[in-house]
Amino acid sequence: MPQSPLPSLPAADRPDVAARLRAALLAASFTADGLLDLLGAPAYAALARSETVPALRATRGDTPLELLVRLFLLQQPVPHARVAEVLPVDACLDSGWLARAGEGELAATVDVRPYGGPGGEDWFIVSDLGCAVGGAGGIGRRDEGVVLGVGGASTTLAGITVRTPVAAALDLGTGSGIQALHAAQHATRVTATDLNPRALHITALTLALSGTAAADLREGSLFTPVRDDETYDLIVSNPPFVISPGARLTYRDGGMGGDDLCRTLVQEAGERLNEGGFAQFLANWQHVEGEDWQDRLRSWVPRGCDAWIVQREVQDVNQYAELWLRDAGDHRDDPAEYQARYDAWLDEFEARKVKAVGFGWITLRRTDAAVPSVTVEEWPHPVEQPLGDTIRHHFDRLDFLRRHDDAALLTAHFRLTAEVVQEQVGLPGAEDPEHVVLRQNRGMRRATRVDTVGAGFAGVCDGSMSAGVILDAIAQLVGEDPVLLRDRTPAQIRLLVEQGFLEPAR
Repeated sequence: MPQSPLPSLPAADRPDVAARLRAALLAASFTADGLLDLLGAPAYAALARSETVPALRATRGDTPLELLVRLFLLQQPVPHARVAEVLPVDACLDSGWLARAGEGELAATVDVRPYGGPGGEDWFIVSDLGCAVGGAGGIGRRDEGVVLGVGGASTTLAGITVRTPVAAALDLGTGSGIQALHAAQHATRVTATDLNPRALHITALTLALSGTAAADLREGSLFTPVRDDETYDLIVSNPPFVISPGARLTYRDGGMGGDDLCRTLVQEAGERLNEGGFAQFLANWQHVEGEDWQDRLRSWVPRGCDAWIVQREVQDVNQYAELWLRDAGDHRDDPAEYQARYDAWLDEFEARKVKAVGFGWITLRRTDAAVPSVTVEEWPHPVEQPLGDTIRHHFDRLDFLRRHDDAALLTAHFRLTAEVVQEQVGLPGAEDPEHVVLRQNRGMRRATRVDTVGAGFAGVCDGSMSAGVILDAIAQLVGEDPVLLRDRTPAQIRLLVEQGFLEPAR
């Protein structure tokens, strides 16, 4: 059955109304913390999965906050008279935030979802009705130009983004404006682009309702809206990375063959970055029969850029097709149509000899180094968000290691990074452990095996002594030739620095 057309959006050129609406929402505690207090953790978590029944049960009262939850989050019509006690009704009707829904009732025209900023800011993310998030049941609408709100991918990208003050930031494929909202907190100028004009309109609403300065909004695909002479200190993108047969849904399907959209995005980003600038993306990539997936990704990295690429998950083609068919709600359609769509996905993968699809993060940094560093790794293990500082420090350590040959490394001073612990593994009662493991409890939460010299070295590193002095002391303790120890240990020190167990102290 065809769906009704997408509703008209609120006016984006009425900042006065957005400011009054924001003040009313805050006065009623319609915030992330207020929702958690009202709904409780289980119902709040269910709402993030697009499951509304627990929230409906928790909002059967008549307080202003319960009314706003039913209106903006649950899309329930509410009595006009009650809304008038909480919101500037006439202004909201006139500017399109609300619409008449029946005899004496009003309804929201968009989903408005409270979103807590990293510094405790009370923000609001606007999206199309029924599309605040996806969830196991799929999105509420499947119109080509539908605009989604906050999802796991959005928060992942926001968490990994390097947050240092910059002059110019670019949010490419802005959607509902979440990344632009974050960038506006540390960028003097924010440009946000999208192929979908409805997304740009909703981004303007998100920024206005969140009390943030407007961004420079431009319509177009990838870097097309960016002038040839424009460069940026930060580029972020949660692009339509889904590898699908066709481009049925603008918010997720790239419209290029295979993973070409993600490849093009990465390859074209290098020339748009200022020296030292970062470009950070979420992406999907194909695992092609007879091809090393890491080599595939290395070939994407543009000249003049360091790169750190992390594969977080891999799905076989059947799992992948099922995930995105459910995302669109196709499993609720006629079984024969669902099967035909499923077949089309598998036909596409078979034609391209794709056996699996990887998902992860790609970070580029513009560098003048003669030989840029490209790290491609698989890390499916739990991490601790936000990771922006972890990623920035990774590249800082790369610079340090490039500047220091082995002789210079031994004159350097190091500190053990915060919350690194040592584990000794061996048989019960054994005099010595079989091996020693250093483990991070923050950031990437890596673990690495070290020998007794490496463990002793790391344990002593507090910044007060140079690496060479520490190794000489260890050599005396273990009865080893200090010259030989100095010769063989720098490789292990480099690895500990590269992986973030040690950091330069000076």
